[in-house]
Amino acid sequence: MVRKTSRLFILIVTCSAVGVVLGGTASQAEINQCQNATSVTNECLTQDPFSKTLEGMSVGLLAGAGAALGATFQIKQKDS
Repeated sequence: MVRKTSRLFILIVTCSAVGVVLGGTASQAEINQCQNATSVTNECLTQDPFSKTLEGMSVGLLAGAGAALGATFQIKQKDS
């Protein structure tokens, strides 16, 4: 039982870490695209890049953890 619990923990941590990296990268790309646009909007000028990146990383964390839990739930349903 301990082995299955540690597998679940490793899966959640791994998926969450990947989600953080992808979320941060995506939000950083969005910031760069917004700042390099031909017509810069007021939203681009007023948003804080750090908080926008942090927001993307936190959303990625939740998405990764949710994906890991969903995958684990589906695997358990197939085994039953």
